Amino acid sequence: MTDSFDTEKSRAAAWFHELRNQIVDAFEGLENSHDAGPLADAAPGRFEVTQTTRSSEDGSDAGGGLMSVMRGGRVFEKVGVNISTVYGTLGERAQNAMAARKGIPGMKDDPRFWASGISLVAHMQNPHAPAVHMNTRMFWTPHAWWFGGGSDLNPCIEYAEDTAHFHEQQRVHLDPHGAELYPKLKAWADEYFYIPHRNRARGVGGIFMDDHCTGDWGADFKLTQDIGRAFLPAYLPLVEKRRVQDWTEADKDAQLVHRGLYAEYNLVYDRGTKFGLETGHDANAVLMSLPPLAKWV
Repeated sequence: MTDSFDTEKSRAAAWFHELRNQIVDAFEGLENSHDAGPLADAAPGRFEVTQTTRSSEDGSDAGGGLMSVMRGGRVFEKVGVNISTVYGTLGERAQNAMAARKGIPGMKDDPRFWASGISLVAHMQNPHAPAVHMNTRMFWTPHAWWFGGGSDLNPCIEYAEDTAHFHEQQRVHLDPHGAELYPKLKAWADEYFYIPHRNRARGVGGIFMDDHCTGDWGADFKLTQDIGRAFLPAYLPLVEKRRVQDWTEADKDAQLVHRGLYAEYNLVYDRGTKFGLETGHDANAVLMSLPPLAKWV
C-alpha cells in the first residue's frame, strides 16, 4: 500500500520494533538476575520468538509481526511482547471492533486500512509482583489516522506505594504534552478497564487513549512514544522489589482468582482482542494476553 503517509507509517512501525527490543532486553535481564527471589535456583526463562502472519480473505499477504513469549521463568510465569504491522481491507464487523469511534470517514467506500503496534502482557511467578499490560498503536485509513494505547497495573496483592509509583511515572512522561493529559487519560483508563459484570476495575489503573488525532501527526507520535517510554521506569522497579518476597499458598490462590478477572475482561470486553480475531490475525498472538493458570471461586 502506498500513500502520502508512507514515511510516517514506517517511522511508527520502526519505533514499535525498537520499543519491543528495549523491553525484551530488560525482561531477560530480570530473568537472569542472581537475585530472583524464591525461584532463584530455577533456570531462567527464555523468550521464544516466532513470526506471525495475517492473510486476507483472498489468501494474499496482509502483514504480520513477531510474537515473543516467555513461559515458566523464575520471575515471569508468562510474558508476551508482540509487534505487528497489518493491512488490507476491513469488513463491517472488523470496522465495528477496531476502535471506539464509529462511522470512520470514507470507510464504507474505501475500506483499506493499515495498523501497527506493540502489545505486552506479563503474568508473574511471585504473587506480590503485579501483572501488567501495555499497548501502543497507530491506525491509518485513506481518510483518517489516529494513535491509541496506554498501560495499566494489575496486582493481585495491592501496595499503595507501587500504585503511586506507577501512576507518577505516567504523569511525568505525559506532562510535557500538557498538564491536562494525565488526569484525562487516567480517567479514561479507569472507565475502559472496568468490568461491569463484576462491578470493579480490572486492576489499579494507569492511562489509556484511543482515536487520538489532533491533526499534528508529529506531536501525536511523540506523545505515543512517551507513553511507551514510561513503561519500563514505571514497572521495572516494582518487579525488582517484589520478586524477592516469600509467598504463601493463600497468596498464590489470590493471584489465580485475580487472573480470572483478567481473562474475563480480555475475552468479553477488550476491543484489541475482538479486532485481532475479526481481522484474521494469528489467534495465538491475539490471545497471548491470557494467563497460563487461573481459577474462579
